[in-house]
Amino acid sequence: MPVRAGEEHWTPDELAEVRAGLEEQIAELRADIAVSTSQIAEGDPSEGAGDDQADAGAKTYAREHELALAYNSQDLLAQSERAVQRMDAGTYGICEVCGEPIGKARLQVFPRATLCVTCKQREERR
Repeated sequence: MPVRAGEEHWTPDELAEVRAGLEEQIAELRADIAVSTSQIAEGDPSEGAGDDQADAGAKTYAREHELALAYNSQDLLAQSERAVQRMDAGTYGICEVCGEPIGKARLQVFPRATLCVTCKQREERR
């Protein structure tokens, strides 16, 4: 596993800890997505029954909020699964833009990172 200059190499225990954390997040996200998907699908049986405009607006806002949270969870799930796939493929820790090491400290804090700090800063400026 590549590291930046001045960083210590990954130990098998450190890598196992990061992987376990990702796999735990994956399991939690899948459970959260299943719950939110079923809640969204069920909807509100009393929807529209005697609602005034304010009630209808509040219900629409709540539904859109639930959908946004579900989409965010799905995005985090995809990122976490991709990180585990990169570990399996041997490309974990390598920046997808410049090919340089992402940095051990960055990956320990944000294990789903696919870009080094420099490339991420460039991306955010655009």
